[in-house]
Amino acid sequence: MSSYGMSFAHRKSRWMEGQGPSQDVVISSRIRLARNLKDYPFPPMMTEDKAREVLNLGCEISEALNHEGSAEYSWYPLGKLDSMERQVLIEKHLISPQLLRSAAISGVIISRDEAVSIMVNEEDHFRIQCLFSGMDLEAAWNLADRLDSDIAGHVTYAFDDEFGYLTTCPTNLGTGLRGSVMTHLPGLVLTEQLSRIVSGLSKVGAVVRGLYGEGSQAEGSLYQISNHVTLGHSESEIVDNLNSIVSEVVRRERSAREALLNRNRVKLEDRVYRAYGILTNARSIAASEAIELLSLVRLGVVLGILTHIPIAVFPELIVGTRRASIQQKAGAHLDSDQRDLQRANLIRKRLLAE
Repeated sequence: MSSYGMSFAHRKSRWMEGQGPSQDVVISSRIRLARNLKDYPFPPMMTEDKAREVLNLGCEISEALNHEGSAEYSWYPLGKLDSMERQVLIEKHLISPQLLRSAAISGVIISRDEAVSIMVNEEDHFRIQCLFSGMDLEAAWNLADRLDSDIAGHVTYAFDDEFGYLTTCPTNLGTGLRGSVMTHLPGLVLTEQLSRIVSGLSKVGAVVRGLYGEGSQAEGSLYQISNHVTLGHSESEIVDNLNSIVSEVVRRERSAREALLNRNRVKLEDRVYRAYGILTNARSIAASEAIELLSLVRLGVVLGILTHIPIAVFPELIVGTRRASIQQKAGAHLDSDQRDLQRANLIRKRLLAE
């Protein structure tokens, strides 16, 4: 671990609490605001000197957000963190993979509860992210809006009366707001309805991606649903529309789960108990197998098949069993076989402790 950093893997993010509205289907809700500075070239066109000026502004903003000497926010220049710490931040959804492309001139502000992460020098100068547990886009938006106003008191944003907030990518023009909801959809996957629903969502301005957003694959029936357009709509309209879209997906997922129970409860219970049996007895398990089995066990928990495991266990295990998180908890670089041993041990102990 670097001298500047810390063991991020040992901290539990607020979004991992397993609480909030519609927690049976919705893992987390995120609001992200893209902002650029008026007097600076956008990141793809910045010189290293200009990038470092923006990086210094990020540090100053972190200090300014800590009103009256509080320590709510901490500043982490990525160049001072080691590769494992950076990867843990990705696994916890606190930064994007793109931020690592220029780690030497990038940084992130993170709140103590990790509900807030503000990326500096990613695709845009600032990416303000607020991440909450369950279906709570409104709360995430209210916090993001307050932080946006606080930051605007220290810098001048690039803004156009016609196009709104100016961003590197044209799809973020306007409000610069991207809402994203992480959903667990095993019912729709097992009843083979998901592809049809995804096709329908694209027609109403929503995008469906994998566990880690754009370019990532779906794992464990986990899917991110986000708005596609930011221009021509107000922030409240975007949030309300995404809320409506996800609420309908939640309704259909619950209906699919009920159909699975009614169609062949014994078969579903068998799949759940087999998954639980493997996870609580395996001595070695790969990440891909672990997340698929955890998905089935989580389904069993929310349907009342397994009654002794709290739902909050699953975000913790989904993140905690990723490659970098396992290694940081172990305090060492591990090869693939060693990680599989550590992963199995972590899951087994956590599930059997309940």
